[in-house]
Amino acid sequence: MNATNLHLFVLVVPLLSALAINLLGRRSRQWIAPMVLGSLAFSVFGSIIVMARVIEHGTLRYTVGNWQPPYGIELVVDPLSALMMVLISVVALLASFSSLKSVEQELPGREHFFFTLYMILIAGLFGLVLTGDAFNLYVLLEITSITTYGLIAMGKGRAALSSFNYIIMGSIAACFYLLGIGYIYILTGTLNMADIARILPTLDAPVATATAIAFVLVGLWIKMAFFPLHSWLPNAYSQAPTGAGTLIAPLMTKVTVYLMVRVIFTMYTPALVFTHEWIAQGVVWAAAFAIICGSVLALGQKDLRRMLTYIIVAEVGYMVGGIFLANANGLTGSILHIVNDALMTLCLFLVVAAIIYRQGSVSLVSLQGIFRRMPITMAAFTLGAFAMIGVPPTCGFFSKWYLILGGIDGGHWEFVIALVISSLINAVLFFRIIELAYFGSLQEGEHHEHSVTERHEAPWWMLSPLVLTAVILIVVGLSTGPLVNNVIRLMIPVGF
Repeated sequence: MNATNLHLFVLVVPLLSALAINLLGRRSRQWIAPMVLGSLAFSVFGSIIVMARVIEHGTLRYTVGNWQPPYGIELVVDPLSALMMVLISVVALLASFSSLKSVEQELPGREHFFFTLYMILIAGLFGLVLTGDAFNLYVLLEITSITTYGLIAMGKGRAALSSFNYIIMGSIAACFYLLGIGYIYILTGTLNMADIARILPTLDAPVATATAIAFVLVGLWIKMAFFPLHSWLPNAYSQAPTGAGTLIAPLMTKVTVYLMVRVIFTMYTPALVFTHEWIAQGVVWAAAFAIICGSVLALGQKDLRRMLTYIIVAEVGYMVGGIFLANANGLTGSILHIVNDALMTLCLFLVVAAIIYRQGSVSLVSLQGIFRRMPITMAAFTLGAFAMIGVPPTCGFFSKWYLILGGIDGGHWEFVIALVISSLINAVLFFRIIELAYFGSLQEGEHHEHSVTERHEAPWWMLSPLVLTAVILIVVGLSTGPLVNNVIRLMIPVGF
């Protein structure tokens, strides 16, 4: 292992730990926590080292098995993929602390099955942000999807049916993506993204190229739950085991948005995707519609976790719209929001996990007066809520600010209005919960084994990553300038 292939070990170590967990975890669950936390801690430190090297020395390229592209698979680490590696590893490590306790409570005796899938999913996510091969990206998409199906199906009640619905939509998405890549291969004779970007502009096949682009984008839009292709997400995320939700909800849609950025800017090039202005404008209008619809649907929910799933649908609209604004501020806001939304969603789902662990329900009625029982948890929730609304200096404010600037620069006032309305609806949603939690009358009932006035927080395994994530929301917000200037701006094409 050396500085040039450390990113490969960041990917491989969680995969090897999945095998070890499956073999040793079935004998004793005492093996599971050290292997999960140890491998993810390695990935965090490795990702940070790789990111520092990429910022200092530029893009890293690594050919697997020394087979040179276009015949071999190339791993590419540029500033954006390095940033995504750090994001995935940090979110996964923080989520795993909470997941260990949740799974112990909800899936006793099946912990080794759960964390085998869990670690394979994380390895697949690393692969998605590293690969420079279009077909390998399809394979890794399916690996992450299949493991997600399995994790969701391990939930109770209608979770298996929700997983099946997800399988149907995910299979349709995979078909769209694969058909698009098939057209690209017919046109270019290569699957290496850099080669595709070099060859496509030289071809005189506008209809075939546009068809390929459309198929790939539709496939990714289904995977990321871009409204109205979102129908699978609310049930899947809200009925999954709590430990699965803390990982899947913050990462899956955001990594898929990253893939859209990667496809547009390093495989097809903006000149091809944004050739017809009316198409980009149509997508921005669709994104504005998605933002409003996702936010309004969240208003009608009576369960905190389900409400958050519809907010995720709205947030996907933020990021897709920002990319198709086709200007520097819009793209900066979208990439920044990938990071910020992952952290905000993680914070809120860690709150959900802590509350479910203690009282078994996150229905809005059950949250009345909960601040008196879980003050630290609800303080973290308040920070996460402020970030989701866009209150400075939390990180959510800064990405929304860039997105609004991008909308103004592009003359897309419908997008700006949708962002403002969504933030106002988020304020209504979260202040309603804050009012219930801080000022509601807590009643003793079937979910409460302790006195109504007794503090009863979740275990420190769940509480410490929650508090740390809440602090990170402010730290990342205050670090927006260096993050944008030293990482995100490096990915924006000259003249964009």
